[in-house]
Amino acid sequence: MSAPRRPKPAAPAAKKPPPAAAPAARPDLVKLAAAYQATSVIPHCTRCTRPCCKLDALVLDLEWRQVKTLWRIEEARQDFDRRLRAGQGPSEIREAHGRYYVHTKPCPAYDQDAGTCRVYGQDVKPAGCSDFPVYEDEGEVIADLRCEAVALDALSEYLRHAAGPAYRLQQRADPDFPFLVTLALKKAGPRRC
Repeated sequence: MSAPRRPKPAAPAAKKPPPAAAPAARPDLVKLAAAYQATSVIPHCTRCTRPCCKLDALVLDLEWRQVKTLWRIEEARQDFDRRLRAGQGPSEIREAHGRYYVHTKPCPAYDQDAGTCRVYGQDVKPAGCSDFPVYEDEGEVIADLRCEAVALDALSEYLRHAAGPAYRLQQRADPDFPFLVTLALKKAGPRRC
């Protein structure tokens, strides 16, 4: 007799990672988050209805060299910062503590017609772009549900499968920013009868 079929999930399922090498080995969450992004998020980007690259709901954190390259700035940093403080620089850029924060206008590397990034795979690409919307932070996976490509149930199943039975998955939403969900792997305790 064959086993009953499982119903198909509503959201597209992520490809299953290989099972953990040894039951006690802690899964590499950086690699798992990157693999989930590569198989489930990035393929969705070109057809996204709310591209993160438009920066209407997100803030991009940049270094000077990234601002200089992306906005094609020829002047010295001190001159640029002076113009920003005087309200004469790009209105979407704010400087604070030596970093630059961009919001409200599309990133200049975003090709709106193609829905792609002109600096994808280059070292000038901001780390936040590579991390968003699923990334590892201090031993936990953070999922930003503002991205329409994140299927929380599929991501949770992906992590459970990769971790194996030696770990259980805990999930919690940030109380101030409920669209940020933390997924933590904890060692499974002994089974109770």
